[in-house]
Amino acid sequence: MVNNVMKEAQGKMILDSEWVAARSTEVQFSGIQLTTTNPPSTAAPTSPPWMHALVPGTVLGTLVKNKVVPDPFYGLGNEAILDIADSGRDYYTFWFFTTFQCKLSVNQKCDLNFRGINYSADVYLNGHKMVLPKGMFRRHSLDVTGILNPDGSNLLAVLVHPPDHPGTIPPQGGQGGDHEIGKDVATQYVEGWDWIAPIRDRNTGIWDEVSIFITGPVKITDPHLVSSFFDNYKRVYLHATTEVENRSSSAAECSLKIQVTTELEGSVQLVEKLQTQMLSVPPKSRVQFTFPELFFYKPNLWWPNGMGKQNLYDVVISIDVEGFGESDTWSHLFGFRKIESHIDDATGGRLFKVNGEPIFIRGGNWILSDGLLRLSKKRYETDIKFHADMNFKMIRCWGGGLAERPEFYHYCDYYGILVWQEFWITGDVDGRGIPVSNPNGPLDHDLFLFCARDTIKLLRNHASLALWVGGNEQIPPKDINAALKSDLKLHPFFKHSATTNSSADPSQYLDGTRIYIQGSLWDGFADGKGNFTDGPYEIQNPEDFFKDSFYKYGFNPEVGSVGMPVAATIRATMPPEGWQIPLFNELSNGYVEEVPNPIWKYHKYIPYSKPTMVHDQIQLYGIAKDLDDFCFKAQLVNYIQYRALLEGWTSRMWRKYTGVLIWKTQNPWTGLRGQFYDHLLDQTAGFYGCRCAAEPIHVQLNLDTYFIEAVNTTSEKLSNMAIEASVWDLDGMCPYYKVHESFTMLPRTVTPIFEMDYPKSENAKPVYFLLLKLYDKSDNRVLSRNLYWLHLPGGDYKLLEPYRKKKIPLKITSEIFVKGSTYRFKMHVENISKAPNTENSSTEHELGWFKRLHRCIGGKNNGLKVSEIKGNGIGVAFFLQFSVHSSNKDHKEGEDTRILPVHYSDNYFSLVPGEAMTVKICFEVPEGVTPRITLQGWNYSEGHTVLEAL
Repeated sequence: MVNNVMKEAQGKMILDSEWVAARSTEVQFSGIQLTTTNPPSTAAPTSPPWMHALVPGTVLGTLVKNKVVPDPFYGLGNEAILDIADSGRDYYTFWFFTTFQCKLSVNQKCDLNFRGINYSADVYLNGHKMVLPKGMFRRHSLDVTGILNPDGSNLLAVLVHPPDHPGTIPPQGGQGGDHEIGKDVATQYVEGWDWIAPIRDRNTGIWDEVSIFITGPVKITDPHLVSSFFDNYKRVYLHATTEVENRSSSAAECSLKIQVTTELEGSVQLVEKLQTQMLSVPPKSRVQFTFPELFFYKPNLWWPNGMGKQNLYDVVISIDVEGFGESDTWSHLFGFRKIESHIDDATGGRLFKVNGEPIFIRGGNWILSDGLLRLSKKRYETDIKFHADMNFKMIRCWGGGLAERPEFYHYCDYYGILVWQEFWITGDVDGRGIPVSNPNGPLDHDLFLFCARDTIKLLRNHASLALWVGGNEQIPPKDINAALKSDLKLHPFFKHSATTNSSADPSQYLDGTRIYIQGSLWDGFADGKGNFTDGPYEIQNPEDFFKDSFYKYGFNPEVGSVGMPVAATIRATMPPEGWQIPLFNELSNGYVEEVPNPIWKYHKYIPYSKPTMVHDQIQLYGIAKDLDDFCFKAQLVNYIQYRALLEGWTSRMWRKYTGVLIWKTQNPWTGLRGQFYDHLLDQTAGFYGCRCAAEPIHVQLNLDTYFIEAVNTTSEKLSNMAIEASVWDLDGMCPYYKVHESFTMLPRTVTPIFEMDYPKSENAKPVYFLLLKLYDKSDNRVLSRNLYWLHLPGGDYKLLEPYRKKKIPLKITSEIFVKGSTYRFKMHVENISKAPNTENSSTEHELGWFKRLHRCIGGKNNGLKVSEIKGNGIGVAFFLQFSVHSSNKDHKEGEDTRILPVHYSDNYFSLVPGEAMTVKICFEVPEGVTPRITLQGWNYSEGHTVLEAL
């Protein structure tokens, strides 16, 4: 496995610190003056109008950072910020200024690079002006060799202009406001949507990486790497094409080298291939060069999450110039894999294959990491690891958001997440909506295509990128669509399973390796014809997901539901008036309507009821007493809702469905719907419901038929399997126990095994727990474990309310590993209650790993920490949740003490009597912070500190 490190080009310096900013109307100097005689101070901009700036970032991000405006993510703070529609564009036209050191040697060249500006800019460097043309999704590279100061000290000022058509926000809000933003080539969500409030500056700013890049007289530009496969993926050829530019006034005699290395155990690099080619580049010219094919026999392939390893090779292209030496180098982590897709005859849905293996797609929709474009490698890694931890295989980058950044794709490569990347078209803003929007897309079609082609070049070498899509619920205008179809046509290698070489070099295509689909509702998605057949987007009866009538088509690109976070997040993101839970109004038809407080409504809260169709799922547990009670019960619903959604889809894998993408996985602001983790990076219980349901090998209960189903999404046949089903009542008894042994699970199949007929028994309890375990009998490994809480038909969960008073004793044995600021814990949790009619034999996890000595938390028992939660109750320890907090004593009352993000191997779990589970916990702590771990649950509402680091 290649180290999880992004490659940065040699000679590159990123300019991401010591920037200052000021509103243009408040700066009295010109750009020439700012970069010659009157520069502002970057060290301590104490005098208005200059302030510390967020670069990469946006104007609004800078204003929030300096507390000039309220935090738009907190409470109703966004309403106190002046919208660009009311202020005018000049109000959000800002200067950004910095200095940098760069002194060139003889024959060296320097480029100033902007990877993303929204929307256009005037650049001044040492008194020289350059103009960056319009377009949010295009790179800008400026040759500044001749204008660097001889002493190496350089002054840079950038005047950034907002989008040309920022639009206005109608009183009723709506999808994309008044849709004016669609006339520009920019993100469309910024005028607001049903999941986010408007972004007041429309994300004006230097929103992506700024760098200077030093080369010799010849530089390398946008190499294209393509692999082609033959003989059932045994013979693989790597094709590489690059443009080289000679910027000197004389011909350059060059040696161009490509090297492919892989990493072995212990960070040892093995050179797989090395090839050098000679070429002559005329003065002041660009030359396209294609390397001869590099042959690999049985390379380590790149696989999606859960299907194999994400093997990546380091491809380095470098150029040496005679009389100068190494002039430029470029590197990329590259995965050998082939992605195919077609419309499946059996289901009508689009079926994806990687390396010839069909994949049942379970994944989610993605907007972007942060609504103010405060993007970072660290947050991207957390985002993508969270998706991998949920066992997801695909992320769809929605058309109203970003062409995602290389950092995003790097972590998708590393964690094995396939990416569906859309261009910047949405039905709401490009052809329909209220008011009806412009059907012809952006005003400047040439600009759109320039940005699209530049984006393709930026991203095409990433293994995780699976397909390009023209737009969300809409296709691009005819000329743009035709151009994209032409630009993204498949090379013959990727149209069919070729067995002989093709005469055309695939790296000569703009891409050539991935399909282009004209829109998210076309060609194997939804009904395939562009009609509104995605969704629904609200609470459902869990059993409905399993019914044949729930969804008609083979691949649903969007189906969404609730997403309430925990109470601590509400308190951290809202003032006390936002802590009021909804009013529950009973209607004449017997259903309940939820009425949220104004702050929740502003944050797009979606109810847990749907009058006439779905009874309030929180009230199934009884009346919510306060914020903590409401949010905890919401987690129960989140878990059930999303587990049922994915299990319902999986139940008809290949028979009816080829895939599903949930709308959506997270919120780029503090929204209250459709999320598996909140903007503070704390997971909801829905995260773990998905994680459970999307296991590659899984046991599940069909909530419609009550048949227990064995799921095998892998390509391996599994023999000698067994399923154990046990029912546990609220008294801690086990009235039902059944085992089905010695069956086979065929590859990529779902098999009904037997009916769970306990609800039909004479003495069935109104509320009970069902524990399913799938075993490999050859070694008694548990391959899947799945616990349900259930009620009889027509019933509810209200008997669980008095069950909260039953204290189930727990024993927690913990071990800690510390490396720098990273903590790793193993928490072995055991339900030590014992029902009188059962043997205490269901503990699966041995404590052998506890025997070893490590750097541990203080205490006895060989350096282990043992905690017990006392209790004399017998029964299921229900819905246990770990959380990590700072143990510092100087916190203010009510302050959020959580340490986030945290990666858990499981959470919101339950243990039957005598059962144990090991939960792994990993997180980083800020300097000077000491962590403590707490455990709470249905039977432990007050929470217990079970471990505190010394």
